[in-house]
Amino acid sequence: MKAWRVHQHGGPEVLKEETLPDPSPAADEVVVEVKACALNHLDLWVRKGVPGHKFPLPIIPGCDIAGVVKEAGAVVKNWRAGDKVVVSPGFGCNACEACAEGNDNLCREYGIMGETRDGGYAQYVRVPARLLLPLPEGLSFEIAAAAPLTMLTAWHMLIGRCGLRAGDDVLVHAAGSGVGSAAVQIAKLHGARVWATASTDAKRAKAVELGADGAFGYETFVEEVRKRTSKRGCDIVFEHVGTATFEGSLKCLAKGGRVVTCGATTGADAKFDLRLVFFKSLSILGSTMGSRGELMRAMRLVGLGKLKPVVDRVMPMAEVRKAHELMEKREQFGKVVVVP
Repeated sequence: MKAWRVHQHGGPEVLKEETLPDPSPAADEVVVEVKACALNHLDLWVRKGVPGHKFPLPIIPGCDIAGVVKEAGAVVKNWRAGDKVVVSPGFGCNACEACAEGNDNLCREYGIMGETRDGGYAQYVRVPARLLLPLPEGLSFEIAAAAPLTMLTAWHMLIGRCGLRAGDDVLVHAAGSGVGSAAVQIAKLHGARVWATASTDAKRAKAVELGADGAFGYETFVEEVRKRTSKRGCDIVFEHVGTATFEGSLKCLAKGGRVVTCGATTGADAKFDLRLVFFKSLSILGSTMGSRGELMRAMRLVGLGKLKPVVDRVMPMAEVRKAHELMEKREQFGKVVVVP
């Protein structure tokens, strides 16, 4: 099979096209023929490397996968060749207390496709059968591939971690990103008033089309939130930008508000006044991925058309280096998807 693999960290040039043996499934696994694979910022970190974190190189990146079952292992009962599927990107050990409680994302051995085992930048991928979900009826492979990681991440942040309630004011940073565009929709679906930040007028207009009640630039978001909430502030700030926005995110929270973060695309150093945190009873919440149960619920809403993955463009997998460059330049709104 053809695959695009990383042997050493670096720029897009380290993504090497290779011919590898077709994978064979273990007894509890399936082999999926990849029809579409959506890119995430995780793919960039896998390629570039993260200080202090070791990735199992060489590795095939790509965690958001939709395709067709090619072959099922000997003990797999629920899936057969020809089934159209979406892959749940994260997996635990399936044996520990966290996994037994349905909190597989808290498993000490938690991994993600394309980060801890080979992913979807290939013609075929080997997947534990328990990670498969049926492709929602009427959804293309490209649209379905754009859903899992961002919908799961945003759902867990807003619903699981923050306990979003109808009537909450929610600020979503970087609404033009995959996870940001998912968060706008999830918050709106649950009855929140949604504010959004984005870097250009065009992206801000698209955020409003998705359901945001207003959108503005990063330079003025604290003032805009205060003005639009009559100085009360937001109940929730959806963070994944990091250094450039984190201090302002805390400043625009209402009393008892919470900021939830899943990333730090502009840097991991956060400077803020702790007195603001305790005087206003603020909460700072971390979040990584979510449970398979949460993804099932989110994907059901995707299948019903209540949540709509946003695809900016579809590109040949042979142009995956160019796709990485587009993401690094923040030129897309929503997801970039590659197809074999």
